[in-house]
Amino acid sequence: MLDLALRMLRHHRSANVATFLALLVGTAIVMACGGLMETGLRGDADPKRLVRADVVVVGDRSYRPPVERSAASEGELGESFAADLEGFGETVVLPERVPVDDRAAGAVRSVGGAGAVVAEHTVEAALLDGAKGAAELTGLGWSSAALTPYELVPGGRAPGASGEVVLDARTARAQGVRAGDEVRIAARGTSDVYRVSGLAEPAAGDAPEGTAFFTDAHAAALSPAVSAVAVVAADGTDPGALADRIADALGGLSGAAPVTVLTGGERGQAEDLSVLSSGTNLIALAGSFGGLVTMIAVFTVSATIGLSVRQRQREFALLRATGGTPGQLRRMLLGETLLVAVPAAALAMVAGPLLGEWLYGRLVGLGMASDAVGYRLGWLPAVAAAGALLLTAVLGGWLGARRAVRVRPVEALAEASLQRRWAGPWRIGSGIVCLIVPVVLGVLSLVLGQGMVGAVAAGPAVFVMVVGLALLGPAVTRWALRLLDGPVRLLTGVGGGLALLNAHARRIRMAAVVVPVMLATGVTVGNVYIQTTQVQAGKDAFTRNLRADAVVGTAAGGVTPELLESVRRVEGVAAAGAYVTTVGHVEKPLPGELDELTTGMGELPLQGVSPEAAERTTAVTVTEGSLAELRGRTVALPEVVAGSMERGVGDTIRVRLGDRAAVDLEIVALFENRRGGQAALAPAGLLAGHTTGGQPQQILVRTAEGVPDERITANLAALAEDHPGLVVADRAALIEENTRQLETQAWVNYLAAAMIAGYTALAFVNTLVVSVNDRRREFGLQRLSGATRAQVLRMMTVEALLTVAIGAGLGTVAALTSLVPFSFALTGSPVPAGPVWVYGLVVGTAAVLTLAATLVPTWKALRVRPAAAAAVAD
Repeated sequence: MLDLALRMLRHHRSANVATFLALLVGTAIVMACGGLMETGLRGDADPKRLVRADVVVVGDRSYRPPVERSAASEGELGESFAADLEGFGETVVLPERVPVDDRAAGAVRSVGGAGAVVAEHTVEAALLDGAKGAAELTGLGWSSAALTPYELVPGGRAPGASGEVVLDARTARAQGVRAGDEVRIAARGTSDVYRVSGLAEPAAGDAPEGTAFFTDAHAAALSPAVSAVAVVAADGTDPGALADRIADALGGLSGAAPVTVLTGGERGQAEDLSVLSSGTNLIALAGSFGGLVTMIAVFTVSATIGLSVRQRQREFALLRATGGTPGQLRRMLLGETLLVAVPAAALAMVAGPLLGEWLYGRLVGLGMASDAVGYRLGWLPAVAAAGALLLTAVLGGWLGARRAVRVRPVEALAEASLQRRWAGPWRIGSGIVCLIVPVVLGVLSLVLGQGMVGAVAAGPAVFVMVVGLALLGPAVTRWALRLLDGPVRLLTGVGGGLALLNAHARRIRMAAVVVPVMLATGVTVGNVYIQTTQVQAGKDAFTRNLRADAVVGTAAGGVTPELLESVRRVEGVAAAGAYVTTVGHVEKPLPGELDELTTGMGELPLQGVSPEAAERTTAVTVTEGSLAELRGRTVALPEVVAGSMERGVGDTIRVRLGDRAAVDLEIVALFENRRGGQAALAPAGLLAGHTTGGQPQQILVRTAEGVPDERITANLAALAEDHPGLVVADRAALIEENTRQLETQAWVNYLAAAMIAGYTALAFVNTLVVSVNDRRREFGLQRLSGATRAQVLRMMTVEALLTVAIGAGLGTVAALTSLVPFSFALTGSPVPAGPVWVYGLVVGTAAVLTLAATLVPTWKALRVRPAAAAAVAD
């Protein structure tokens, strides 16, 4: 059978090439997504600054919201079961740096095997007066220098007073600074002049730029919270064993917040806060994108192999008639499949990692992943991807050949020329279910469309609808042909009539060609317009909710109360208030129905504002209470959020803030729900103290009536003389920056959509080529009956256009299944946002590829003499 399989490969080149390409590209894409998943799960980031520290202790930013149980849940599930669920909500990454308890360094020093122990204070700073403008700096105490790859340049000295600093040599050279110079450095919203007492040159390795060393006391004054405790192991001490002992010692600190003990490649998490969040992003992206690509790859590979098998029914019938048994034919087909699939999987082992690294590089450039984390693809996802596609190929061939090799030879010969049977009860039932599911997902998008859950629900609806239409493809194709029959005959004449006769007679095989076109169109249109709708909704919401006419910030990322008062005194300023954003998690009470067991807590976006200016600088309409009461530990909630918790003005909620601190907040106001976001308002001073920077991020400014934007911007910029490092942006600049951020995030999904579109395009080109090559005998018979080459080409042109019309039309219907409810929930309009030319480009590309994949092999087939072509058995 293996020898026969090898012989058969040469006689079915187009089908085998199509299967090879589908497997190769599908396996490579799935493998790349598996690498993204592994990279996110590992979260390894080799340290650049803490290279000499063997163990690093940081605050634990992985937060698992508790599960609250109600009396109803205890009664239904049992008290012991409900109790076991407490503390097992979905783990999230807190957005801020979680400080380490001040007692931690002392506790670590008492651990056996611990050598040098440094309590780090990390300062966000900026060099203001360098030759190339402001340069971001990471400020540290001088004790931390022993952990870094830096060595003090001879002639320099360590900082000895609060007004001295040591800069890394590369930053100093780039900014034209030398030892002994005076420089202005901004930190904590203020700036001071420092004398450069020395420069630090990297001794070895990839040392980070933008590092400044202050005295330990001054670093602690600028950033009081301990950001990390770094430990150098004593000689002969194993870092892993030391980490375990440190974890045990810190676990016994009464009242201390949880910590994470890092070793090896994990130590980079202490340097770059984006490592954990990028891991979460990668896991979510690889899970959604990888899952969709896997389903498409499985669908495509099985469909390609199934089409190839169905086209060989005459061959199987002849083999059966000459004595071949069903078992022999199955083994022959299995051998053919493996001879194609194994080399494709082997080549994908090379292409997959290359594609994964390229894709990861694009994600880093778009800000979805941290450049501190390297792409990693281990053997497990690689083998899993290759194994899954190999299994799909084998199962696709086995299922496709199941009936072909078991049918009696006479029946097979009769059906080979005109297939009529296409479905059983299982396929029809599954297709109907797949058509119903998107309706349910559409309702879910309608309810949840204002959040990311809406996008998650809307995306899969397209693919599920496509699968449903594919399962019912022959029936749907017949209905579509009947609908197009009259217009096509009217517009195309005899050639179109012949094409319609062929299409009706071969509707089952035509459906196999229509489905890939529908898949490519539906998935691409759906994914692209989901993103364009989200971007437009985000732009509209930001513009609508932005009351500020200007925003003031600083180079070091924080603003002080003194700067806020200075801004309020500027001519033309009607109101000014501090502003900070973060994310909290409601712990008490649970959002939603209180009589049901809930497995997670509600994420609550928080905006910190100044009570004196809140009503004039924020776009909220208060319905109860007053924003002027936002002082101390208070909060103002949107009505929908308060209603979900059954709380009102005067009640208290407990919120876990971004740095893991839990606070009880009194509700002092309720306001109308805002489309595009349900952020709560809290005092800026309260929230700022629980952020990484420790200060409000910006000052929102509302100008007096009649004052031009240019004048207020110029007046605010004049403050830079007294407040160096001041940054002023007007309303137009804010809207432009927000749009840029939204579009950058959308490009991640555009990239995913492009890869899916490319793969599905490859799938339907393969399918079309295989289908046309299978009709060489038909073309020969037509020409022997008097048809000319031009007539056959016109017939195939009409068939190709019919394929595009039906496939693109069904794909559009599948996309609209999710787009209409999603757009209505997000924007209030059933019409998705986005340029029409995108849809035209997708359909036009599908048309061009379909025509090319149809007419080129047709033209090639017509070059063979009619008698020779008509004699082709298969």
